[in-house]
Amino acid sequence: MAAYINRTISMMSGDGPHNRPNVSSVLRSNGIDNSPLQIFVKAKKKINDIFGEIEDYVNDTVEYMHEIEKEDHIVSHEKVKQIEEFVDKIHSIREVLARDHMKVAFFGRTSNGKSSVINAMLRDKILPSGIGHTTNCFLQVEGSTSEDPYLTIEGSNEHCAVESVGQLAHALCKEKLLESQMVRVFWPKNRCLLLRDDVVFVDSPGVDVTPNLDEWIDKHCLDADVFVLVANAESTLMVTEKNFFHKVSKKLSKPNIFILNNRWDASATEPEFLDQVRRQHQERAVDFLVKELGVCSGKEAEERIFFISAKEVLQARMAEQGQSASTPLTEGFQTRYFEFQDFERKFEECISKSAVKTKFEQHSQRGKYIANELRDILETIYNEALLLREDKLKQRKDLTDKINYTEQQLVIITQEMKKKIRNMVEDVEQRVSKALTEEIRRLSTLVDEFNLPFHPEPLVLNVYKKELHLHVETGLGSNLRARLSTALAMNMEQSQSEMTNRMDSLIPQNYKSAGNIIMPGRQPFEILYRLNCDNLCADFHEDLEFRFSYGITALIQRFAGNKGSILAIKNKRDSPLQSGIIPSTPVDVVDSRLLYNSTSFDDWSLLSRIALMGAGSQGTMGCLVVAGFMFKTVGWRIIAIT
Repeated sequence: MAAYINRTISMMSGDGPHNRPNVSSVLRSNGIDNSPLQIFVKAKKKINDIFGEIEDYVNDTVEYMHEIEKEDHIVSHEKVKQIEEFVDKIHSIREVLARDHMKVAFFGRTSNGKSSVINAMLRDKILPSGIGHTTNCFLQVEGSTSEDPYLTIEGSNEHCAVESVGQLAHALCKEKLLESQMVRVFWPKNRCLLLRDDVVFVDSPGVDVTPNLDEWIDKHCLDADVFVLVANAESTLMVTEKNFFHKVSKKLSKPNIFILNNRWDASATEPEFLDQVRRQHQERAVDFLVKELGVCSGKEAEERIFFISAKEVLQARMAEQGQSASTPLTEGFQTRYFEFQDFERKFEECISKSAVKTKFEQHSQRGKYIANELRDILETIYNEALLLREDKLKQRKDLTDKINYTEQQLVIITQEMKKKIRNMVEDVEQRVSKALTEEIRRLSTLVDEFNLPFHPEPLVLNVYKKELHLHVETGLGSNLRARLSTALAMNMEQSQSEMTNRMDSLIPQNYKSAGNIIMPGRQPFEILYRLNCDNLCADFHEDLEFRFSYGITALIQRFAGNKGSILAIKNKRDSPLQSGIIPSTPVDVVDSRLLYNSTSFDDWSLLSRIALMGAGSQGTMGCLVVAGFMFKTVGWRIIAIT
């Protein structure tokens, strides 16, 4: 009774059927829509935006994965494949969200007024209604952006006129559809607030006309957010109606059920039994919801049971819109009308909250799962990338250390090899100098071996000198090659082998095979000797005139010395003469200096001066001694001729 009193209080607010604004004025209002159905609308927009962001994020991730997949050891093909599957999942969820709507299913026995209730809520006579078995199949009314209404039959996309719904769905017509078939009626959203807010109404045949209730439930009821049981207030809840909802509660966890006791206007003829009958229906309905189905508490059950007259509400609302003439109102109409409005308000609150939970909870959980999976995959890739980065940094450090070590070793090896080359050059100089000294002492042997006839003619003499130089040069080169080549080649080969081994020790083991391929094969070391005898003898001028060595003039010149000798003495070199004999290789030319133990010209000058001074001081005695010596030695005839 308390619930009844609460519902009738609103009568004093003036919100009656004649004071309520029409649909068009409400739809034209630009203010904020406080309808509870906006909870679902806003939640749907929000979750669509969220999944749009997730889809963009997943697409960016897939694109990035394809880029880094080209790099080895960063991301595997299996992970890329797994992320690509998320794209299809997100796309499927977005398609479902675009189709998701709040669905309410009306059930009850035949002729209990299910279609009339839907027509009253839609404010227009859309579905066939009347006495007897009128609805032959399932009818689904949903909003459309089109200006003109149309309908489609299950299994076909052909648009049919709405007027044909009476023929297709009316049980009295000959052209009838199967009981489980669905006819979808698309009604313009600008004609109905409920349809504008994505509410879908499903009308059903009577639950008492077919035993195939399980097929109905599986095909049309599993995605319903609210169930409305339309009962006949002139009777009571039947076992058939209860059995249907028992089956529903087994397949759905605590379905949202409203019970409408329709045709309550019949109570106006018996006002003395009104409260008792109302209390009886209320108690039986509460027991059914609370004790039998267990879908809500007793207080919640009282808020879900209503006593209405759908036919009166439809007539009143159509009269408001000018679609039909006003009819006399039965006593208590105002109370029943406001109770129907109370049902609509609580229905909107319930279906909006229920739809948000049933439609979006599963999608939100899947979205969280995809986001978590994607995060885990990216974290795994990130951690692997960090490990790879650390490994690469370590490899770079090792390579840097190896490069620094190699450079240091190269500097050390270069310095050691330069020192070794200098030592080797000095050794070669010593060997060549020693060998040349010994060979020069044996030059007479080479000269004696020269068999070309001598002739004093200048032209023949020049040829003779060239041949002599060539003979001496060839002989010296052959002798030096025999004495030095083997030792020098072994020394050079040993040095090259040492350099190669030192460099080979710096090459990593895995690159040594490649290094052997790159390193060219070495030719045997060959020493070439270049002896420039022409240059050595260029300042030699032979004197082929005959002179008596022991004549007075020759002796005086020998003791006194000529100007050239004096000049030679004055310009005596402090260092040994540079040899023109140079051993050379294809790579290096080794210059050597010969050290000659020449006779000191200072000693000869000193002896000659002493002899001249002695001869000048003795005067005539000296001359006689000299003359006697000459006479005794060479004879008087030679002296006379001279």
